[in-house]
Amino acid sequence: MKRRDPFKTAQSFIKENYPECEGALLAGSTVRGQTTSTSDLDIVVFSGKVAYAFRKSLTYNGWPVEVFVYNLNSYRDFFKSDADRGRACLQRMVKEGKILADSGLITRIKKEAEESLNAGPAEWDEPMLRMKQYFLTDLLDDFTGSDDRGEGIFIAGSLGEAVHEFLLRTNGKWIGASKWIVRSLNEYDESMAKHFINAFDTYYRTGEKGEVISFVEDVLEPFGGRLFEGFSIGKEQEIYRRC
Repeated sequence: MKRRDPFKTAQSFIKENYPECEGALLAGSTVRGQTTSTSDLDIVVFSGKVAYAFRKSLTYNGWPVEVFVYNLNSYRDFFKSDADRGRACLQRMVKEGKILADSGLITRIKKEAEESLNAGPAEWDEPMLRMKQYFLTDLLDDFTGSDDRGEGIFIAGSLGEAVHEFLLRTNGKWIGASKWIVRSLNEYDESMAKHFINAFDTYYRTGEKGEVISFVEDVLEPFGGRLFEGFSIGKEQEIYRRC
């Protein structure tokens, strides 16, 4: 069955479910022009009548809907937590979102989102940098030394996520998850993103590890390369156990 226009559907959803909200936006793939057969409607709602932020999923007029509801202050807590973890989920939705309802505050919230995006994620301090460098090295060593194809496939997945995070965070850029890993790398450097994709694609197709190893080593090189000797975490009398 052909689904109704996403924007009109989202407008109807707001009128029926949040008629007194101070503002609402339609975000996600339908706004970016990347709609697929499995796309949903990402709707962000700002309401002074809710005590806390929440998210829920439902189906409305043939569309799967993800609704993200914030009060007039709680969205700022999410902006901060997104900046701390390096993933600008809410900021992106607010910036790209098309206005469904507005009592006059959406312009201000969009400005806050854009300022947060332009500022970039929180900078790693030296201990965090060294910890990330160490664990990226650990994954690279596991990948390099593994002779088991099944293990290698899943180590490669973890390695890809970790190296994309290290590359982007050390350059003050936002990271992603799932499909947003590639999108975030493309935003940073399209040539680098292509290299990243080709390296892992070669491994998954052929089992050849060389391009992946070279890519990760190039990312680590400005920070002294692989890190093992001398790294420690926690107090010296404590035992750190890695599973």
